[in-house]
Parts: sequence; C-alpha cells; structure tokens
Amino acid sequence: MAKPPKARRQKIKEFFSVLGPGLVTGASDDDPSGIVTYSQAGAAFGLSTLWTSLLTFPLMTAIQSMCARIGAATSKGLTGVLKAHYPKWILLCVMAFSFPAIILNIGADLQSMGAVMHLIAPKVPTFYFEIIFAVLILYTLINFSYQQISKILKWLCTVLFLYIVIPFLVKVNWVDVIKHLFIPTLKSGKDFFAILVAILGTTISPYLFFWQATMEAEDIANSKSRIVVDKKFLSKIRTDITVGMFFSNLVMFFIILTSGVVLYSAGIHKILTVDQAARSLEPLAGKFSYLLFTMGIIGTGFLAIPVLAGSLSYIVAETFGWREGLQKKISRAPGFYLVIVISLVAGVLLNIFGIQPVQALIYTAILYGMTAPPLIAIILHICNNPRIMGKAVNSKSSNVLGFITLIIMSISAFALIYFQLH
Repeated sequence: MAKPPKARRQKIKEFFSVLGPGLVTGASDDDPSGIVTYSQAGAAFGLSTLWTSLLTFPLMTAIQSMCARIGAATSKGLTGVLKAHYPKWILLCVMAFSFPAIILNIGADLQSMGAVMHLIAPKVPTFYFEIIFAVLILYTLINFSYQQISKILKWLCTVLFLYIVIPFLVKVNWVDVIKHLFIPTLKSGKDFFAILVAILGTTISPYLFFWQATMEAEDIANSKSRIVVDKKFLSKIRTDITVGMFFSNLVMFFIILTSGVVLYSAGIHKILTVDQAARSLEPLAGKFSYLLFTMGIIGTGFLAIPVLAGSLSYIVAETFGWREGLQKKISRAPGFYLVIVISLVAGVLLNIFGIQPVQALIYTAILYGMTAPPLIAIILHICNNPRIMGKAVNSKSSNVLGFITLIIMSISAFALIYFQLH
C-alpha cells in the first residue's frame, strides 16, 4: 500500500534534515582545482578514467565516516584528538604540511574563479575578481553565524547540479559510457598513471578529514537539543556521509564524461586551467554549456574556499589551544579568524609571486599525497581505540575499506614522488 502524500513529504523532510557536514564535505571536494583534474582526465584519455568514480566512492565514504565518528564520539576535531592522545611532533608535522598545501589550494581556486569571471567580463583584470571573491568569503565567515554559514554551504551544493546537466546537452554514446564505468581501463605510460594519482589526491584530500570531524563536533555543540551519540545518531551520520560522497563522485563522473565526450573527441587533449576548459567547451558544446560550466566553477569556489580556510583555521587554533569556532564572534576568537584572513590574503598573493594555478596544484598534490597515508593510518588507529571512541569503534567492514584506502593512497604517494622525479 502506497504511503499517503503527507507521510511521503515527512519522510523526504526527515531525509534532507539529516544532510549536513557530509554533504558539504563531499560537494566541496569538487572545487575548481578538482574540476581542472577531472577535465584534464577526460580531455587526455576520453572515457578511460570514468571507472575511478566507482573506485573512490567507497574509499571516501569509509574514511570520511571514520572522521565524522571521531568528531561525534569525542566532541573534538581531529587536531584536538591528536593533541590529546598522540605525541606533539605528529601534530606539528601535520600542521607544517597542511598550512602550505591548503594555502596553495585556496590560491589555485581563487585564480580559477577570477579567470572564468574574466572570460565573462574581459575588461576587468583577473586579479580584481580574486580580491572581490576573497573579500566576499571573508565577510561571510566573519559576519554570519555558524548556522547561517551551514545553510549557505548546503544551498551552494546545488550549484554542482550544473555539471550533471551539461552532458545531456550534447550527443553521448551511453553504451560506451556504461562500458567504461564498469570495466576499468588501464593504459601504459607515465601520463595515464599520473592522472590516476592526481584523481586520488584530489578526491581523498587530508583537509577534508579535519573539516568532517570538526563539523560533526560543531553540529553537536551548537544543537539546540541534547544529542545522544548512539546507533541511531551514527546511522544518520552514515547516511549524510554516503549521500555527500555519492554526490561528489557523481559530479566527478559527469565532469570526466563532459570533457571526454566534448574535448577529447574534438582533439583537445591538454587542459591546464578551468578557464581553458570553459573556453574550449563554448564552440563545441554551445554557449549554454559554457555558461553552466563557468557558473559551476564560481559556485564551487564559494563552497570550497570556506571549507579550506576553515579547516586550516581549526587545525592551527586547536594545535595552539586558541578559542575556535565559526559560531564565535571575531572578538572572542581573534586568532582563529586571523588564520582565515591570512589564508585568504596569501591565496590572493600567489598570483603576485607568479605561482600559476597549475604549479599550485602540483605542489598541493605532492603535499596532500605525502600527508594522506600517515593521516589515514592515524585515523584507523584512533577508530580502533575504545578508550577514545567508546562504542563508536570501527566495524570490520570499515577497517577493510580503511586499510584498502591506506594501501592505495600509499602506492599513490610513492607514484606521485616517482613522477615528479622522472
């Protein structure tokens, strides 16, 4: 018997109420830097890397679920747990690698946003747009409450639907798409394996680990009602993470598909910047596709940069024991907001120092690649420690997926170093 409309509406409302940090984390993973990587994968190798969206989904879900449970079970961010239970040198190493990596990522995203806006308004220099975007993001983070920022970020997730629309505006051989999605293709040569490493580094990024754990802790701390971290609550977290990671990988799939069908087929095999990808789309897929792609880049930048800057600020504030939290006014957590200001200013200044987005992405990938494996190992160790996690310790399936992720990311890190040296 079908449920009455009122019951169905209530079920839908309950489902969307569960979505929060996991959805935002997943969506922010598809930032302008990620879009460059996915566009290059499609342009260089057509549909040959589509299968990676199936590979990364369970791996991302497993690791982000662990980070979410850490935040929920301990009411602390990942940095706070490291500080309380691990040697100080581990925390300092994490911060030393995270600071430059995240700033380079912010810089690359701001430059990408500025570049596509410059395409729309060519009389305004790219650098001016970067400053405008940085100021808008900073104003929002300082002047809006945590609840308001959470709602803004959740609504910005809808921007990513733009990338799902684009392939339906061009001719696609869906039988070929399904074949490449479910049957992995491996090509010989350094460039193909380099793009696989880049995709892994882009999707499983350390800053997301910190953001996820901290946001779960913040959600509990800022809840108007008392939250009990029981099986029911952990199940809601799992749903939120699964939807967020599925959404992230779905968008990744459609960006590779778009560039694989449109750019690769037209003989455009090298994409170094997002504005280059957008420019290439216009004559091949039409102005509407080009505008959708461009709007998506700006929207994802507004979504990802607060996550990047916020992650870095939480890492630094928790390391030094400063007052922290997006729910606090700037007067009550000056150090926390100072890090956000520094990260955005430093991101804008990268252009002045001549660091191009592609260079920034290479450096970011190296730093993320080196920090991801040890961090995943630590996360696994934390999640199997009942003294820290209580009853929220890892299940066997979580450990299996976690160790598979650790092995793959370790191989990826060695491959990344190898590709840079050769």
